[in-house]
Amino acid sequence: MPMVVIGVLLLAAKIAEFGPFGDWSWWIILAPFAVAVVWWHFSDTSGLTQKRAMNKMEERKIQRRERSMEALGLDTRRERQVTRARQDVARRNSQDTKKVDPMAEAPRGDPTTRDEPRM
Repeated sequence: MPMVVIGVLLLAAKIAEFGPFGDWSWWIILAPFAVAVVWWHFSDTSGLTQKRAMNKMEERKIQRRERSMEALGLDTRRERQVTRARQDVARRNSQDTKKVDPMAEAPRGDPTTRDEPRM
């Protein structure tokens, strides 16, 4: 598409004989149109155009389903993700408060004595 816009601008400048464009060869002026045709041929034969169209239709289908689910009052995927993330944060916060520093609970006896591990 950008090549078509460039081609139209060059064509308009050539016809109006604006600046140096009036002196340019017609081959240079029409070259962006040729590049656009080659690109369209490549994208059609490689399946790029069809792939983009299918992706756009799939995205529309997903959005339509989500709108329908919301209209029915059912839980959408985004709401489930938000709920799950909030639950994870709450779980982490509750675990952080339950964690206790072992050094803070150490008995405050004689620092020279040391408890040997039991076997």
